[in-house]
Amino acid sequence: MSGNDQGHPPELAHHFDSMEEQHESSKQGMWLFLATEILLFGGLFCAYAVYRSLHPEVFIYAHQYLDKVLGGINTVVLITSSLTMALAVRAAQLGKRKHLVIFLALTLLGACGFLGIKYVEYSHKWHLGLLPGIHYDPVEDSHATESRAHPDGGEPPQDSSPTVTEAPEHAIELDVGAGLTPARAADQPLPEPEQYTAPTSELTAAPAGPAGLAVEAYGNDAHDLGPEPRLVQLFFSIYFLMTGLHGIHVLAGMAVISWVLVRSAKGHFRPDYYTPVENVGLYWHIVDLIWIFLFPLLYLIH
Repeated sequence: MSGNDQGHPPELAHHFDSMEEQHESSKQGMWLFLATEILLFGGLFCAYAVYRSLHPEVFIYAHQYLDKVLGGINTVVLITSSLTMALAVRAAQLGKRKHLVIFLALTLLGACGFLGIKYVEYSHKWHLGLLPGIHYDPVEDSHATESRAHPDGGEPPQDSSPTVTEAPEHAIELDVGAGLTPARAADQPLPEPEQYTAPTSELTAAPAGPAGLAVEAYGNDAHDLGPEPRLVQLFFSIYFLMTGLHGIHVLAGMAVISWVLVRSAKGHFRPDYYTPVENVGLYWHIVDLIWIFLFPLLYLIH
């Protein structure tokens, strides 16, 4: 005899005795999966904490090129979608098929809006060259650079960086092989220490910051950003890694939400069977919660 002939609901797997047992087992499995997701992002949060403690000036400088308005809108969008997802689960529990479909559709719409805003942000970073690692190649806007050099409209200030001048006739060379000890000339006295010519660094300077285009787009004062520190690409590597991985989870959430939406429209869920809707809701809440941590850590640095 089949399961239906024995009085078992069609959704009840053969290795469970009741729908309640199946429901509880499914929830436990989902929570175990979500624990692994927390461990995954927890490692990234630890990496963020380490690099920010080692290079605080990089994070303070580079976060100014993130759009706090768009990030805030995305936060509101995800929190709202979390609410509609909770309402969808409640509609499934009450057997309100129409409300279930509407709330799932609104949740899916919120996810699409979130990714659309992220696309705008990523496109802006791409055009400015604010990319991770070796791909970091910022675009410098000459007009904005000039404004940052003399924001009051006056003459640009003289470069206060030290310049290399010709050594005086009585200056001496440094014998590098002898541990930087002066190689004294045969008929010249030892000069004073300030007369030595300082060796110049052969390290290439960091690329110019993208203050022009970024400030022009976001409406900040260019001269308030200050000079660009080294290793700015470190921040954008962390930014794209964390937000990109979160974006992949949003895409996965959209896929499973679409799946339960189609099944809801076909009437597959009832008050005694709504486990897929509830598990998808748990996953979506974790995705929202992770962004609530990412937003202040990346966009609201002080």
